[in-house]
This record gives sequence, C-alpha cells and structure tokens, in this order.
Amino acid sequence: MFRLSQYMRELLHPTPIKPARKPAAPVVIWNLIRRCNLTCKHCYTTSADIDFPGELTTQEIYTVMDDLKAFKVPVLILSGGEPLLHPDIFSISRRAKAMGFYVALSSNGTKISRDNIDEIAAINYQYIGVSLDGIKDTHDRFRRVKGSFDEALRGVHLCLDKDIKVGIRFTLTQDNAGDFPALLRLMDDNNIDKFYLSHLNYGGRGNKNRKDDAHFEMTRQAMDLMFETCYDWLKAGQDREFVTGNNDADAVYFLHWATRKFPDKASHIKARLEQWGGNASGVNVANIDNLGNVHPDTFWWHYDLGNVKKRPFSEIWTDTSDPLMAGLKQNPRPLQGRCATCHYQNICNGNTRVRAEQTTKNFWAEDPGCYLTCAEIEPAL
Repeated sequence: MFRLSQYMRELLHPTPIKPARKPAAPVVIWNLIRRCNLTCKHCYTTSADIDFPGELTTQEIYTVMDDLKAFKVPVLILSGGEPLLHPDIFSISRRAKAMGFYVALSSNGTKISRDNIDEIAAINYQYIGVSLDGIKDTHDRFRRVKGSFDEALRGVHLCLDKDIKVGIRFTLTQDNAGDFPALLRLMDDNNIDKFYLSHLNYGGRGNKNRKDDAHFEMTRQAMDLMFETCYDWLKAGQDREFVTGNNDADAVYFLHWATRKFPDKASHIKARLEQWGGNASGVNVANIDNLGNVHPDTFWWHYDLGNVKKRPFSEIWTDTSDPLMAGLKQNPRPLQGRCATCHYQNICNGNTRVRAEQTTKNFWAEDPGCYLTCAEIEPAL
C-alpha cells in the first residue's frame, strides 16, 4: 500500500529521516466468510450468496487469533465475502479489540444499517472501508445488484453520523475510469476521511476479467488527478488520507511527479520512498482465507502456503522452504525482465507478483501492470 498523503505531507513539511522501524509481524487481512450478497465483477474471492463448507468455526478463529497475538501481529483487517454476514462478527471484533489489535472492517457497505450501526460504533473499529466503484449505475453494474450504490452510500453516512473513520475503496478499470473525478467530488462533498484507489489485480473474477484492466494512459491520468487533488486539499488544510494499492509503481510515478514540481525536495522524497521499500506481500502483508489457508496476500488464493487448522500461522509464515515465500522475503527479489533492470527496485520491490504469475506462470517475470515508460525506470541524468 502506497500512502500518498504521507509523502505529500513530506513535500509540504519535510521531517528528519530516522531509522526505519521493521514490523515484528505482518498485517493480516482475514477473510472470515466467503458469503456475500453481491457478486462483484472483480472479486478476488469469487464470493456469492451461498454457504461455503469448511469455513473456520468461531472457536477456531479464536485459537488462530491467540497465535497471531503471540506472534505480534499488529493489525487485523476483517473481510469477506461480506464480513457483516458472519453470525459472530461482533463477538470476533470485540475479542480482537480486547486483545489489543488494530481492527479494521472491509465491507461493501450495504449491510451497515440502522439496526446494527450502534453495535458497529460500540466496537470502535479503527477504520471501516466501503467499496464504491463508480457513481450510481456504474457501481451497480460492477457489483451486479441494482441499488447497491445507494445502499453502500447510506452505510457510509451512517458511519459518518457516528464519527466512525470511514473511507471509500475504488478499483480502477476501463469500465469506471470516467467516474473517478466524480468520486473525488463525492468524497469532498461528504467530508469522507479516506480514499483508497486499488489497481486491478489478477485474482478470482479479477483474473477472469483482466481484459478490462485500465489502459496505462487511463492509469496515469487517474494518478495525476489524485496527486493534484491530494496536494491541493492538503495545501488548503483539508487533511484527508489518500492511499493506493496493488501497483507499487505508483510510488515511482509520484517521485517523478515530485521531481518535476519540487526539484529541491526530490532527494528527500526518494530517500523516504526507499525507506518504505515497496511491495510487502509475503513479508509485511498476509492473508488467511475463510477455510484457514494462508496466502502471501489476498490475491494469491490459488496458491496455499499451509492451513491454520494443521499448523499455526506463525510457523507457516516463517517457513521459507516454499519457493514463492523464499523469493518474496529475499532482498533483492529474484526479478526478471524489465523489473530486473529497473533503477527503482528499492522503491517498488518488483511490484505485484500475482499479475506476473497469472500471465506468464513465472513468479518473477516483469509485472505487466507496470505503467511506467522505459525512460521512467532508468536512472535520472
């Protein structure tokens, strides 16, 4: 995840660079349930409104949670499917909060209602992310349920009314790139805390529909608008959060943008981005699916590292006998093609390996989602 606002603040108000703090354990994105009331076009879990057999029981979830805490996992992002369809979501959330985890909820928003908003507020989630993939009909086509946009936006408003930190998640594709400016206006009009732009990654239905991935010029235009909007709002005192995910080339593209706009700050931003280090799949980001299978991140559901019913997560995560995990944890990674010759490996870290593997069957091939030109990945003169 590229935290754009963090680096934009460094342009406006640079701070001294201190030694980087290495997390003791990864952020865990946990798909507690695969059932969902929507069937989204790009869903990496290929969820549907049915029961999926073999899911972890609540007691098994608690056992895993104990291991995660002992392993010093700092953050749990509770996801699905739609996590609010899990019958024990609030009990699980309360337990996670009581254990001291940072707890976030990843929802489609439609199941946030007047009937449960008080209980949601009482949990005191640190953050709730709600997916909006366009305005009105665009979103409804993506989510394949008419009226889902209005229901999701209602969920956002219910959270805002309770002073819950809530953000919009948007997956950029050819189908909805035209709605991106309107979503930024919606964020501004509703004073929403956070905007997360996700690039399409090739998992589940996202892989099946990868032909709809945004063209590189669409991506560059969206990033330009995001950079300018973030800068203008911060300059005006509107301290909102912008992040992007699933394309670590965003950080390199931002460095080039910052170098053009603020040449005197370029070396500082470059040092900051190198300290961040880019893609963290298999290192600082982990996934547990609804069956208990562990993956390097949420888009690797077709590749299992082990199952928490048979081995503790802490053992699975530290086992580098698996070739994918060994390579992901290697520094530098064993990259090939354009990624191997890129001058900015220490910023991007090879970008998203899933797209490379899904298109070439090679973990380490160049990422076909990198939208940087050949000139942009060469050393600056």
